Amino acid sequence: QVQLVESGGGLVQAGNSLRLSCTVSGRTFTTYGMAWFRQAPEKGREFLAGIARIGGMTFYGGPVKGRFTISRDNAKNTVYLQMNSLKPEDTAVYYCAAGEFYSSSAGFYAQERVYTLWGQGTQVTVSS
Repeated sequence: QVQLVESGGGLVQAGNSLRLSCTVSGRTFTTYGMAWFRQAPEKGREFLAGIARIGGMTFYGGPVKGRFTISRDNAKNTVYLQMNSLKPEDTAVYYCAAGEFYSSSAGFYAQERVYTLWGQGTQVTVSS
């Protein structure tokens, strides 16, 4: 059974940084294109960043471009989201997602329907 386990969330002051991790178990990690989404209270799920399963190509959603960085360590079966210059509006539950695809299209990574596996979510709260 494939599992995605997220960690690294918490409470942080505005302007500070956090790094989220998502470890995949049960299947070869390079099978998956990976992404991070978030969902704030009473809002829909929002695409943040995606990374190709091979080659390291990355894609970002508008709200976090320039502040957040996605990366992956295939040897550790882990994808990361480095979040800098955090703002109170970044407060949300953050989810990692995995899909068995390869694409070089940013629009493709932003679609929730292409991901078949989701983590349980980790809360990030940014205080002002």
